Amino acid sequence: VTVVGPNGAGKSTLLRAVGGMVEATGSIALGDRPLADLSRRELARLVALVPQEPVIPPGMRVVDYVLLGRTAHLGFFEAEGDADLAVAVKALADLDAGPLADRTVDTLSGGERQRIVIARALAQESPVLLLDEPTTALDVGHQQEVLDLVDCLRGERNLTVLATMHDLTLAGQYADWLVMLDAGEGAVAGSA
Repeated sequence: VTVVGPNGAGKSTLLRAVGGMVEATGSIALGDRPLADLSRRELARLVALVPQEPVIPPGMRVVDYVLLGRTAHLGFFEAEGDADLAVAVKALADLDAGPLADRTVDTLSGGERQRIVIARALAQESPVLLLDEPTTALDVGHQQEVLDLVDCLRGERNLTVLATMHDLTLAGQYADWLVMLDAGEGAVAGSA
């Protein structure tokens, strides 16, 4: 599902509400479970968010950043183990980003950075992937590359993907279902 609309229409707010980061004025359910009934850990195991502008500490290695996606699967004082590292390495490999593992995030290009942010979300192993403007600040080639990767992974991992976009052409090309928001209201919804 892709949500399109002008700036300020509420696309990012909708994603943050589905991700449990802001309170919704209505009700949201994941499957048959109301969002309000889920703990933060349960929600993180169900939903992974790729934000528009991720905050990544300078100097952090790519593999360490991707390992952050495993947090929902760890106990309170538990450190990541070999199985978690294997999940992170696979997520990087699935996005053709394996060779980036030992680089620091601040040395990456925009397209490389976007791939590792998606890899962190994939390392969460959540069945729902939220993408907030996943092609922002990418050139046309990298836009296609990132969306092709997400589309491929959606099929391989049986993911439900909810994305926001401004580009109607890209939205129509990659979405099965489109929702157009206008000032927070669903103006149009239908098959792409």
